[in-house]
Amino acid sequence: MDKLWAGARPELEALVGTNNYVTWLAPLSLRAIEGGAADISCPTRFLSDWVSRHYSRPIIDALSRQGAAVERVSFTVATGRPATAIPAAASPAPSAQAARARAPQRDDEMSAPLDARYTFDNFVVGKPNELAHAAARRVAEGGPVTFNPLFLYGGVGLGKTHLMHAIACERRARDPEARVLYLSAEQFMYRFVQALRERTVMDFKEMFRTVDLLMVDDVQFIAGKESTQEEFFHTFNALVDQGKQIIISADRAPGEIKDLEDRIKSRLSCGLIVDLHPTDYELRLSILQSKTDQFRQTYPGLQLGQGVLEFLAHRITSNVRVLEGALQRLFAFASLMGREIDLDMTQECLADILRASDRKVSVEEIQRKVAEHYNIRLSDLVGPKRVRTLARPRQIAMYLAKQMTSRSLPEIGRRFGGRDHTTIMHGVRKIEELCAEDHGLAEDVQLLRRALEA
Repeated sequence: MDKLWAGARPELEALVGTNNYVTWLAPLSLRAIEGGAADISCPTRFLSDWVSRHYSRPIIDALSRQGAAVERVSFTVATGRPATAIPAAASPAPSAQAARARAPQRDDEMSAPLDARYTFDNFVVGKPNELAHAAARRVAEGGPVTFNPLFLYGGVGLGKTHLMHAIACERRARDPEARVLYLSAEQFMYRFVQALRERTVMDFKEMFRTVDLLMVDDVQFIAGKESTQEEFFHTFNALVDQGKQIIISADRAPGEIKDLEDRIKSRLSCGLIVDLHPTDYELRLSILQSKTDQFRQTYPGLQLGQGVLEFLAHRITSNVRVLEGALQRLFAFASLMGREIDLDMTQECLADILRASDRKVSVEEIQRKVAEHYNIRLSDLVGPKRVRTLARPRQIAMYLAKQMTSRSLPEIGRRFGGRDHTTIMHGVRKIEELCAEDHGLAEDVQLLRRALEA
């Protein structure tokens, strides 16, 4: 069996990818093959449940390529008790004891897989993200901190997930025995619903409340889910009471997440709230220079013309993912065509991205710029207060959002504290009327527009 499994391992890694293989399949071993069924040994029940749902077919295929007559897979936890058989309609939720039984030096099996590229070494620091980076590094060190939770928020592609993965990797490297649990809010919700359905809520509670570091990504997705919010609130309290660290990320500040319970907003606001601002020109250029150094190792000998990186940093302002993807495409295109990467080739190769980037301004950027211009808090700009000092800037932000983005009126309304689309329409019309009458206000609007387009 050992020889057969050793032959199947490279096949499995090729089928599922190195990260998935290391995370989920490396701890497995083949016990026996009888009657067309392969009996696989797993260290925990949770691992067996996960593998049974997601990797039964790759296991069957890999063993079949080694000449074994395998039609199905069954799993046995390390204690020798059969875990589950494949195919299976549903699997029992893991017990707390099984969840804590980890293989030496391995990530906690409850955690979502981490991307090895997302480390602190690969995170480019600039003014828009320096506070978030400093706070993340402090938490990753593992010692006592004065803020709990750490709440990171910002738009798409600004580095929230990168920092979350970097914290988890660093913490595990410093303390392999620490129980670090990283997952998305949707995964938290799915596992809670599964525990409700299978009547294993106590196991769920025990499992989530015995970690050393809990990291939940995109927490805005539990908004409006009453039962999940209830459990999240009690899990949060239990960990804080034990002095365990919690890190949360979202696309907006706690107070701006519609349908999130007030008590959860209050709890999330008790720690350090850090906004990852949109990248500025200097940070985008630094990111491009860092990525260029990496790509030159993959594409040795390629020539990069003068001014290309500066051109990209100026033109592609939406988010870092688009910026990195554009650079990757350039290097691949130049390698295939045997050409130097100059400005002409850049505009030819990236025509679609450059078109899409023209005048691409987000509602959130408009809100921040207007709040900064009128020296008011962003939370007040999108909040319920109707005093004139807030109402007029809010209407200007609504007007610019309608003029400068492709968002619909209901979508804009959701980003202004859940306002109705008719409120947005009224604000837009009001600013249009005032611009025709008030020269000073019209100049303010044009100044803001130019600043956003720059």
